[in-house]
Amino acid sequence: MPHDQPAAAPGPAPADASDHDPAETPFLGLLATGAAAEEYERPVLRARAGGAAAARLAALERAKLLALRVRTELEDRRRREAELSALYATAHDLAGLRDLDAVLRAIVRRARSLLGTEVAYLTLNDPAAGDTYMRVTDGSVSARFQQLRLAMGEGLGGLVAQTARPYVTDSYFHDERFRHTRTIDSSVRDEGLVAILGVPLLLGSGVIGVLFAADRRERVFEPGQVALLAAHAAHAAVAIDTANLLAETRKTLTELEAANEIIRDRSAVIERASGVHDRLTELVLRGGGVQDVADAVAEVLDGEVEFTEPGRAPAAALDRSRADGHAVRDGADWVAAVRAGGEVLGALVLRGHPALDPVDQRTLERAAMVTSLLLLARRTAGEAEQRVRGELLDDLLDSAARDPRLLRERAARVGADLDAPHVVLAARMSGARMADGDGPPRPDGTDRRRLWSAASHLAATRHGLAAVRDGGAVLLLPLDPDGDPARTAREIAARLGTALHVPVTVGASAPVAAPAARPAAVADAYAEARRCREALCALGRVGQGAAAADFGFLGLLLADTRDVDGFVHRTLGAVADYDARRGTELLRTLGAYFACGMSPARTKDELHVHVNTVAQRLERVGRLLGPDWQTPARALELQLALRLHQLSAAVTRETEE
Repeated sequence: MPHDQPAAAPGPAPADASDHDPAETPFLGLLATGAAAEEYERPVLRARAGGAAAARLAALERAKLLALRVRTELEDRRRREAELSALYATAHDLAGLRDLDAVLRAIVRRARSLLGTEVAYLTLNDPAAGDTYMRVTDGSVSARFQQLRLAMGEGLGGLVAQTARPYVTDSYFHDERFRHTRTIDSSVRDEGLVAILGVPLLLGSGVIGVLFAADRRERVFEPGQVALLAAHAAHAAVAIDTANLLAETRKTLTELEAANEIIRDRSAVIERASGVHDRLTELVLRGGGVQDVADAVAEVLDGEVEFTEPGRAPAAALDRSRADGHAVRDGADWVAAVRAGGEVLGALVLRGHPALDPVDQRTLERAAMVTSLLLLARRTAGEAEQRVRGELLDDLLDSAARDPRLLRERAARVGADLDAPHVVLAARMSGARMADGDGPPRPDGTDRRRLWSAASHLAATRHGLAAVRDGGAVLLLPLDPDGDPARTAREIAARLGTALHVPVTVGASAPVAAPAARPAAVADAYAEARRCREALCALGRVGQGAAAADFGFLGLLLADTRDVDGFVHRTLGAVADYDARRGTELLRTLGAYFACGMSPARTKDELHVHVNTVAQRLERVGRLLGPDWQTPARALELQLALRLHQLSAAVTRETEE
């Protein structure tokens, strides 16, 4: 900061010392010896005590003032020389430091030494957070103060960081220029600071931080001290920038060394991957299979690799791999989807490799691609067989007079046994864009082709037949050992839905004993399966599978066999069996209960029993039929079954009579 200019010093001394003003002589000696300021009063006091004339006293007073000004100028120059020397030493010390932390500690320590303060500290700006934070302290005793953060414009430091100008206060808590906050004030109070000087650390036109000097008592920082700390801060900013650049350079060199090491490693890995590629190409050319691909990849990746069907692969990992197009980690395993277009054919699973190199990951993905090509090739070869299966099923549905012997021979060529019990299934994709018609899918029928392909694959794996018909697919599959068409329908709906990634609704027929011997029964069963499928869609059960037995009394309308006895037994069998075993009259009570409008009071009159007896019998009925037996839907089925049971019993009695 600028100082007032001193008064003009006396001119050069004359050659003859006798020409000096006698009043100046004592003060020249004081200047020569560097006496304290109070010593300059003694010559005036001695002259006044000796009764010197007024002119003499006035001359001594002028000489004293002039000498004091000369003394002040000399002291300022000595101080400036000392400050410049200290700054030079500081710059020299900072230039020799390379570590950023060491540079920051040296800056703060030297700032405290230059100004002779009790505490010095430095904050750095955080561009990401938009504030400034405490980085280094010297002389601090408060942990909270050492972790302080200041928003731009808050407190003395935040104002310096925001305005890029020095600020000084001799009593911080009484200074209203600063925005006081509870966090800042409590931290400053913990440290006990009173007088604070802060100067910006400028790098170019930007502020990178603030350098502080502070005392725990009131103190006036002179302009020269402000200028000294600002000059020190200028050196400090350059040293910080240099240390940062050196740190970045060292980091870059380290990264380059690491990159070179990675490149060397990658070169070896890429060479290995190239060998894998050549080996997989050779496998394809010589007609290798999926297992050959898995074995080759397992050898290269030093692990266990296996191909799994879509239903057996980890579902979540398979979905992620299909969506991303890359192998994905699944615990300690890696899963690569084997897909063709939108269809998932399976997955290659690498076991026991929690960490996989990117190039090795790409190798697994390439193996999955080769596997998909092999599967597609196998599928192309199998399409002819699928068409044979479809044509055979078409003949069963359309030509009831076909020779059973020829049908058996054609079925045997594709591995089907038409003398075993089968079930007919009618399937349709939800929202499928299919044209009606028979035969193989046309090239533009994308949804129809996908459904036919998935259905044919299922039929082949289960030794059955499949064809496209009436906007959907029809399958003729061997009946499961449990003989439950409904369970088969649900399973096929789920598997087709998983393969096609859209809901597939499936209706099932009643069992067909021997399709080769009774081709007409296959067509009737297909009609029944279609009715079940359409019933599911009408009831809002899209994407499910069911047979006529699943629809209760509606099943009588859907089924071709009109299995009345089966419906009655499914609905009332538990109650009828209980009556037969115990000799009770639960069926009679149930019929009377419905006939009397579900009134226990009227029912007891109809049966001529106590109302408690009716209640006990109805409670037993509820245990046998389930708690929902009185809901409207169940009650309707029960009443229909009771009426059919009564009609059947009456017909039986008439026949016996």
